[in-house]
Amino acid sequence: MPSVLMLYTGGTIGMQPSSQGYVPCAGVGERLVAHLALGDPYRLPVFDVIEMQPLIDSAELMPEAWNRLAAQLENHWPRYDAFVVLQGTDTMEYSASALSFMLGALDKPVIFTGSQIPLGEPRSDALNSVVSALQLAAHPDTPREVSLAFHDRLLRGNRARKVRTQGLDAFDSPNFPWLAELGIGIRFPQPSALLIGKPNFAPIEVDDEAVAVLPLHPGMSLRRAKVLLADKTLKGLVLYTYGVGNPLSFEGELLDCLKAVNERGVALLNVTQCAQGEVVQGAYATGAALNQAGVIASSDITLEAAIAKLTVLIGRGLDGCELRKVLKSAVRGECDSMR
Repeated sequence: MPSVLMLYTGGTIGMQPSSQGYVPCAGVGERLVAHLALGDPYRLPVFDVIEMQPLIDSAELMPEAWNRLAAQLENHWPRYDAFVVLQGTDTMEYSASALSFMLGALDKPVIFTGSQIPLGEPRSDALNSVVSALQLAAHPDTPREVSLAFHDRLLRGNRARKVRTQGLDAFDSPNFPWLAELGIGIRFPQPSALLIGKPNFAPIEVDDEAVAVLPLHPGMSLRRAKVLLADKTLKGLVLYTYGVGNPLSFEGELLDCLKAVNERGVALLNVTQCAQGEVVQGAYATGAALNQAGVIASSDITLEAAIAKLTVLIGRGLDGCELRKVLKSAVRGECDSMR
């Protein structure tokens, strides 16, 4: 039977109520073992639990936590057959995306999971999440990549999005098929097309000023957009646009600013605000102008994966033409081929 290491980072799954609301709580490993012992322990793989310190609410998560996760995985990679990461749901897709880019090709599964209701609370989905993740971790057909298990489905980590705040089926991958579906049995609709290999555990250089998002909306301030674009610490920008990638033009002023920023060496990535579909720069005149400004059409990448991809690549020292080249390609199945 495969052996699995579970890394608990914090989040709802291990939280307990307090006078200020739910807060992270230690001892989740012992509590999980106690709950799982009520069923048949022989149906699950052998697993150990490490509680990372400090435990954090996932809303407080910063990129340095990704480095700590990578370091833990590196320390224990030779001794385990698979890994499960327990994290809060608010930023789980960011972490799964970032780890997919940081680690690269894998020869073992790394599965993120969590819950909407804490372990031990009435109607908690925590045990289902943990049991599903453990069964997937032990299954020979589970893809060797960073994935996200939630509510009886396995999603590619860098394709996943949190789509519901109240529903137990909180995560989905609107632009990519599920990797697996858990019903009476476990069904894998198609094999993973990602290359298998030895992971890269090197940390990234964390720069909180390097990456930003410019969300477009009716009534937005051109002045504020110019302030962001003029920031000399900026290295990568996600332009969060309408439909197939259409921006406001402000009679050409915003496009002129984007062109100047591109010439300054800032990587510009166009991501659609739509949950499904892809960016097609050129379908409309306003979008076509972005090509001339040096903006990269991001196909169907999610906002979360785009932010993580920029953060990791810049954190690995990529810039200029090299950075743009990697941004135009699908590194770990995070998008369809770029246009």
